[in-house]
Amino acid sequence: MTRPDNHVIVLFGATGDLAKRKLLPGLFHLARAGLLPDGYRIVGSSRSRPSLSDDAFRKHAQDAVATFGRCEPSGPAWQTFEESLSFGAADAQDPGPLLAAVRSAEDSLGGRPRRLFHLAIPPSAFASFIGMLGDTGLAENSKVIVEKPFGTDLASAQALNETIHTVFDESRIFRIDHFLGKESVDNILALRFANGLLEPIWNRDHISHVQIDVPETLGLEGRGHFYEGTGAFRDMIVTHLIQVLGIVAMEPPVSLAAQPLRDEKTKVFEALRPIEPGHVVRGQYEGYRGEPDVAPDSPTETFIALRLEVDNWRWAGVPFYLRSGKNLAQQREVITLGLREPPLRMFRTDLRRQEEDQGNKLVIDFGDPGWIAARFLAKEPGPAMQLTPASMTFRYARSFCQDNGLEGYERLILDALLGDQALFTAADGIERIWQASTPLLENPPPLHPYAPGTWGPDPAVNELIEPHQWYLPAVGEDAIDRPAGGSPHG
Repeated sequence: MTRPDNHVIVLFGATGDLAKRKLLPGLFHLARAGLLPDGYRIVGSSRSRPSLSDDAFRKHAQDAVATFGRCEPSGPAWQTFEESLSFGAADAQDPGPLLAAVRSAEDSLGGRPRRLFHLAIPPSAFASFIGMLGDTGLAENSKVIVEKPFGTDLASAQALNETIHTVFDESRIFRIDHFLGKESVDNILALRFANGLLEPIWNRDHISHVQIDVPETLGLEGRGHFYEGTGAFRDMIVTHLIQVLGIVAMEPPVSLAAQPLRDEKTKVFEALRPIEPGHVVRGQYEGYRGEPDVAPDSPTETFIALRLEVDNWRWAGVPFYLRSGKNLAQQREVITLGLREPPLRMFRTDLRRQEEDQGNKLVIDFGDPGWIAARFLAKEPGPAMQLTPASMTFRYARSFCQDNGLEGYERLILDALLGDQALFTAADGIERIWQASTPLLENPPPLHPYAPGTWGPDPAVNELIEPHQWYLPAVGEDAIDRPAGGSPHG
């Protein structure tokens, strides 16, 4: 593949949690794999630790890679990577230290390297830092990665886009969603469009409903202040699950180039019906209001389940059910496409009572490394025509060398260096999602309490999906063979 041009990569928020867990380990893995440019420098910047020296930042990066990375920070590869690191304090009122660090990095590379700015900072700080990049000239010959959330409603998303567009045109803006960088999510494109087996049935005539399920077992993990201003809908549904829905529901693009792919996703978002509050269940786990930095009367949801409809020719009448939340029974990332039953049933009628668990389904687990399974009914050996559930499963871990895989952030940072926006969210797409969300945001349904370690508020969440049932395969080698989270009580 083509390697990126020489770059100076600037990490705003370089000492924060995201940089520690994902960005610094990811950049080292890219470097070790030979996927970074021939010439690159990484400049860290942080408002919380403005006096950090180059050596201290290198030690911080080494600790981050040792704790969270897939590669040990040692040997010639680490030495080369470590030498590329430097630090420049970030202050919109005093950009001098950052300017000096970037110029020094560019001088060491020679020529005219590109610049990539990664804003791993709170959205409230975007405007001042974007303005600083424009005022100082750093925005020239550069691109910018913007972290979620992309606004909190339509008005704030429009204002955020307008602010960024005053300095960067849309072709240089990369709104990052690490879900879209997952190998198993990208494989949906190959599964659909490279195989004549599935594309003919990928429509309302053969699919009865679609589920996108991302439950989390984690609680707030000390992020009470952030979560209070966000909640499960803004944190997960808008930014992640609806983006995955866009890939599942899109029409075939004329190519996998960035613009055709983004155009087809945006058409899905344009076809979204406004979200009806009556099709939404909001929950809050018991004990949430006692968490640090959480208001004692907090109205913030920690669980959300909703029904969406894509009002176009392919999907009219097919409900899309999305579910996510904190402190739930399992940590999973699963797409389930329920297939309609055949019009003629010549087998035992008691199977109808079991078909939601045992009927035809296509299940895509997009948690790393992920798997895909087709679920069907087969005859049991013996004299009687007795049916039993069966499945065919493809597992990434058994089929490919995982050392060659890239995590979501790694793939997307590489794409940003290459200037490929295919897996990044466009301004009109995110604004359209917020527009469809307006009825829910203006009139949210009441909160339902739920116990930690369950599947959310019962019976409300199960009534939402009727006449279907929530389906979530259990974890393990026989994952597809044992339903979990699909019974009336999860």
